[in-house]
Amino acid sequence: MLIRRAADGEWPRIWPLWHRVVAAGDTYMWSPDTDEPTARTLWMQPPPAVVYLAEAGADVVGTAVLKPNNTGLGDHVANASFMVHPDQAGRGIGRRLAEHVLAEASAAGYRAMQFNAVVETNTAAVALWTSLGFRTLATVPAAFRHTTLGPVGLHVMYREL
Repeated sequence: MLIRRAADGEWPRIWPLWHRVVAAGDTYMWSPDTDEPTARTLWMQPPPAVVYLAEAGADVVGTAVLKPNNTGLGDHVANASFMVHPDQAGRGIGRRLAEHVLAEASAAGYRAMQFNAVVETNTAAVALWTSLGFRTLATVPAAFRHTTLGPVGLHVMYREL
């Protein structure tokens, strides 16, 4: 598997993965019916954001976006979002992508990483982040309308880099 920065022109390769993950309505805040132009704007943000691709041969098996969690005096804390192709789950892609992005964040001068909305029922993600040293600072009750489970909590997770 190769993990590298994505070029702006690679959005058409990312879109099918992005759409499938978001359409499930169980891990991301975005509406499951988000259209392609809106999705592109949400994921392919301008610098300082950086988008990464995880590729297995010609296939995009994962993607991530790294950016500041806030602006100005809070821009030393990173934020990131990760997606792994559902058909590739359980193969270590998320871990390798996460380790890569954490290293990139540290090299870019970020001092910590914060996730603002980890769905508490996304047990694979919660376990991954916990195993990589993140801790849950708070859980906002019923802040996510899961498409099959109804209202569930969102974790705010954090770790120093």
